[in-house]
Amino acid sequence: MNKITSMYDICCIGHITLDKVVTPHSTIYMPGGTAYYFSKAISQMQVDYTLVTAVAITELTTVTELRQEGIAIKALPSTHSVFFENIYSHNQDHRTQRVLQKAAPFNIDQLADVQARYYHLGPLLADDIPLNLIEYLAHKGMIALDVQGYLREVRDQQVHAINWPDKKEALRLVTILKANEHELEVLTGCTDIREGAQLLADWGVKEVVITLGSMGSVIYAGGTFYDIPAYPPSAVVDATGCGDTYMAGYLYQRCTGAAIDQAGRFAAAMASLKIEASGPFTGTKKEVMQYLALQV
Repeated sequence: MNKITSMYDICCIGHITLDKVVTPHSTIYMPGGTAYYFSKAISQMQVDYTLVTAVAITELTTVTELRQEGIAIKALPSTHSVFFENIYSHNQDHRTQRVLQKAAPFNIDQLADVQARYYHLGPLLADDIPLNLIEYLAHKGMIALDVQGYLREVRDQQVHAINWPDKKEALRLVTILKANEHELEVLTGCTDIREGAQLLADWGVKEVVITLGSMGSVIYAGGTFYDIPAYPPSAVVDATGCGDTYMAGYLYQRCTGAAIDQAGRFAAAMASLKIEASGPFTGTKKEVMQYLALQV
């Protein structure tokens, strides 16, 4: 469990969102975002962890709930929380997404008193975490990044896919980068996974983590490719937050000394367990290890 400390192993930086999910049968409001799913997934691991987030007063109940679970949180004030609206038709593969509110971006002054070995950045939109903040944090610790937010911006409440103009300046500072195959193609222009991963490494990323859903994941580091299998879940119940759960497992393992392939398998197992139930991952390291043992 987490404890209050002056130096954390991992600090996640990102907005907890309010998500409105509309289906033909119901309208549900729930917390979301990398900050939420990553925090929930890592909170049962033996690691000193903290979250830096920015929310409106209306979402402070979620912050309180996470603190009651032992998570150290620095909650910054924001006029609004990030508010995503996801509308699904009868075809669940078709989704209409809008961003009804945006939260305040993060800045250097807010992170001056936070010390960590790894800073895991979870931007949801392109302007959440500016380049100068990445540069500042890279002098304090290692940078892990889920790139998705830098590849989308909001115009008139609509989410638009974009390239990341600061990518080469930023990626040279990144130790661990997580992207899916679509994000990899946007970043590099490469449709070949290995070619794209090698290009990101050429730009300075030390460990390139590419998640491929049911096809597993590929990690490229030190000139070596690691092919990580996906462990088939007993049932696909809720895939939301699977990538964040994977990164929680991977970063936890890496910061505690695990080898890259071991960390990848642990992360994949966490993601498979998460997809079998609704909501965020709430399991333990012991449960993940037991699950992995059954996959051999």
